[in-house]
Amino acid sequence: MGEAFRLGGFGMYPTLFFGIILFGAAIGYARNPAKGRLLLPAVLALLTLIAGFLGFFTGIITTLTYAASDRSFDLDQFVRVVAMGTAESLHNVGLALAMNVIAGIVVAVGAYRRGRMKPEVTKVGAPVASNG
Repeated sequence: MGEAFRLGGFGMYPTLFFGIILFGAAIGYARNPAKGRLLLPAVLALLTLIAGFLGFFTGIITTLTYAASDRSFDLDQFVRVVAMGTAESLHNVGLALAMNVIAGIVVAVGAYRRGRMKPEVTKVGAPVASNG
């Protein structure tokens, strides 16, 4: 895991940062699946994915800039460098997806708990269906 993190480069840090915050928000929702609390994990999930893809694209830009600037490469070496750089850059996307899967499982626990809650009661006393 440490090697994959190192290979992913700088883009792994913001992806991990937002992923950890996402995990915390998912745990918060699972512990208290109140109405309206799902928005924060949803936005953080999107932000984590965006950070992962930003890390991927910056890695690809760096790889292609390096491969194009060294004129001593033959075609075979160029293809190897681009393939290795692409593989290293994909670690960012992999981390973002893994963090989203883990948080998604935790949010699913919260959604299950929300579904098992008793309906809310209005001031008049009529039960109201929960809106998620």
